[in-house]
Amino acid sequence: MQYKARKKAIILLADGTIFYGKAIGKDGSAFGEVCFNTGMTGYQEIFTDPSYYGQLMVATNAHIGNYGVKNDEIESDSIKIAGLICKNFNYDYSRYSADNSLENFFIKNNLFAISNVDTRALVSYIRDNGAMNAVISTEVESIEKLKDQLS
Repeated sequence: MQYKARKKAIILLADGTIFYGKAIGKDGSAFGEVCFNTGMTGYQEIFTDPSYYGQLMVATNAHIGNYGVKNDEIESDSIKIAGLICKNFNYDYSRYSADNSLENFFIKNNLFAISNVDTRALVSYIRDNGAMNAVISTEVESIEKLKDQLS
């Protein structure tokens, strides 16, 4: 695995709470309602499931990306989530039959994602405070601007 420096990224919740992480794939911002999925496998199917359209998905699984992506495991014609939030993102994959890495899949499909997030704390916060909109972004110097766009 070749080391690649990752940009700082944030999750800004509608109530002003901020979580920090590192960008995956492209730079930029993604807006949507924060939701979470506790599934242990099937991340590719979750990302392409129409029922998650426009949402920022928090993956509670410990590792995302470890088995890459396979073209025949897509639930629909495109990625439906607005962005991904996870704890540990694997840039290399171990499944011999995978067609690509998850990071390349995100880049190809223009999806912004953030890793190195304390997803347990984030999910607990959502459970305690209710579902809310948020933005995930590499624009960490523009928090006030992001707050304006979020409101």
